[in-house]
Amino acid sequence: MIQSEYFWSPVKLSLEIASISLLAVLVIGVLAAKLMANRTFKGQAIIDTLLLLPLVLPPSVVGFLLIVVFGKQSFVGRGIESLFNRPVIFTWWAAVIAAAVVAFPLMYQSARAGFESIDSEIEDASRVDGASDLKVFLYVTMPLASKAIMTGSILSFARAIGEFGATLMFAGNIPGKTQTLPTAIYVAMDSGDMELAWMWVSIILLISTSMLVFMNFIKKRF
Repeated sequence: MIQSEYFWSPVKLSLEIASISLLAVLVIGVLAAKLMANRTFKGQAIIDTLLLLPLVLPPSVVGFLLIVVFGKQSFVGRGIESLFNRPVIFTWWAAVIAAAVVAFPLMYQSARAGFESIDSEIEDASRVDGASDLKVFLYVTMPLASKAIMTGSILSFARAIGEFGATLMFAGNIPGKTQTLPTAIYVAMDSGDMELAWMWVSIILLISTSMLVFMNFIKKRF
């Protein structure tokens, strides 16, 4: 009989990791999208390509690059290890970073499309009335782009909760620590426990389907 803690641990970890990574990509993705939207400058195409690159790169390549960036041989990796007395690789935070990196392009792309769809005259009218750039962004731009941002958030969460390749390489598959639903399903299949694999697959299908239904509701409601 499947132990309750063993069964629910990957589910709990997946939801936690996806939620924290969503917060990160929501903040960073919206700010990056705002900086890039409706602007033309030298090197823009290169920056835009780099921001969207995780969307098309194989997950194994993303995992490899994360190991290079955060490994012991890098300045970043040594700095983190010096600060926290341990490397970030094969930790819970490594799973969060991997999920955030692969989910970021979806948030960035959706938010940028939302910002670029806003009539600039509406924002300019707010500035004429005395609103600062910050107030225009918070009370005019964000509400007008809220539908696109919510859509990006749902897609980013779904991508984060389904992340496998980069997580496996960068965070590993440590039960109770970094083992998420996708890696748990892989292990269950590899060991021939199809019943357990199907139970986890059913949960991730339920979560993913619920998010898509919610996204369609948002599109119709707003």
